[in-house]
Amino acid sequence: MDYTWRAAKETMRMIPPVFGNVRRAVKEIEYNGYVIPKGWQIFWAANPTHMDERIFPDPTRFNPSHFDDKSNVIPPYSFVGFGAGPRVCPGNEFGRLEILTAIHYLVTQYKLEISGADITYTRDLLPYPSKGLVVRLKPKNEWCICDERCKQNNKTL
Repeated sequence: MDYTWRAAKETMRMIPPVFGNVRRAVKEIEYNGYVIPKGWQIFWAANPTHMDERIFPDPTRFNPSHFDDKSNVIPPYSFVGFGAGPRVCPGNEFGRLEILTAIHYLVTQYKLEISGADITYTRDLLPYPSKGLVVRLKPKNEWCICDERCKQNNKTL
């Protein structure tokens, strides 16, 4: 499951589950010539953070080895799939379990087919498949729980 979790984290890096969050400046700072007064709200966005080439080489390419602990040390607050630090999502371990369980059942119970060759992404506020992403799920076993109409008509889900 180690590789599966690295692949899931890489998916969250490329397509963050959250857009970002708001924090309050605890002291006055200057950033790129702009003064941000103490107490002002600051918005950070996950997507640009996750696309930093200094931390994630070739950031637009799907590469689970970005999260290989042995070869790539990721600085704190550079991957914020569930947030980070004292305000990390309290459900992050539950979310991890849900992701791994869903992947397990999709891989073991279904055949997945991507219909269409173009799976390029448009990056707007959040990345999304440029021409949509249609995935066909076909049960591997007849005992698989799915809609009765699907079983009767032998159609894909």
